[in-house]
Amino acid sequence: MRFNEHSDLAGQHAFLSPSGYHWINYDALKLTEVYRNSQMAKRGIELHAFAHRAIQLGQKLPKSGKTLNRYVNDAIGFRMTTEQILYYSRNCFGHADTICFGRDRELARELLRVHDLKTGVNPGSMHQLEVYASIFCLEYGFKADEIAIELRIYQNDEVVVSIPEPELITGLMNIITIADRQIESMRAEVQ
Repeated sequence: MRFNEHSDLAGQHAFLSPSGYHWINYDALKLTEVYRNSQMAKRGIELHAFAHRAIQLGQKLPKSGKTLNRYVNDAIGFRMTTEQILYYSRNCFGHADTICFGRDRELARELLRVHDLKTGVNPGSMHQLEVYASIFCLEYGFKADEIAIELRIYQNDEVVVSIPEPELITGLMNIITIADRQIESMRAEVQ
């Protein structure tokens, strides 16, 4: 048998994929909901890529209350780095949507900013940004009480700002280091 070649589909996955077979049990309403959610997720990926490129190019968007415009313009205004990997270990790292660190004149101290763009309908959680801040402190050797931290989530045409307490970030740093040691210990047992 000579099988048909579908080289244009290499690396792609169909919505009605055999490996994601749960759709065989969906009624029409559930199928519609899951499909729409998957399309929203794809759009979110595209919006993140667009924002990343606009920030890299320093291309501000028209001033408006729209989530994407505010996110891009703030990132450019604060001279933030986009899609920065923060790395503590092979077990704990992530990509911050936008981040910057430097001396803040008003605060007269170093300030870490981490911003996150949320394009979905589910509310974003500040816990994600708190973990980014904790990984930053671990990677670059800062104590949480030595620096100021401002975290922002951009979603649904709103900006939610959080100034976490140093004790919260220190606690997360401890959780990360303990969990990392435990995972490394389990890795060693397997080898």
